[in-house]
Amino acid sequence: MKELRVLIRDLREDNDIKQKTVSEYLGVSQQTYSNYENGYRDIPIWVVTKLAQFYKVSTDYLLGADTSYLGNTNLHNTYLGDVTLHDVVYDLQKFDARERRDLLRYIKFLKSID
Repeated sequence: MKELRVLIRDLREDNDIKQKTVSEYLGVSQQTYSNYENGYRDIPIWVVTKLAQFYKVSTDYLLGADTSYLGNTNLHNTYLGDVTLHDVVYDLQKFDARERRDLLRYIKFLKSID
């Protein structure tokens, strides 16, 4: 299970958001927010609640009680860099059965080393 500080960093990076943007939303300094992500400062409950609202996830997800969040599932929003989920799915459809099996094996492998 990922630590809260890692989850909030991953959510921020997955959404291509700067620490400054999140810190302004929370009403704290960028340094304070950076300290939350780096584990130098405890994350108050009110921050957890506001971050859940900001990222549209549950507080249970952030606190590790619910691991069902799949990330951004809007196919036309940016997924990573300038790539959308639509782009990824479109490219996957071009794979033949063997390539899809290989990809799934690779994904399972990556998950196992997490």
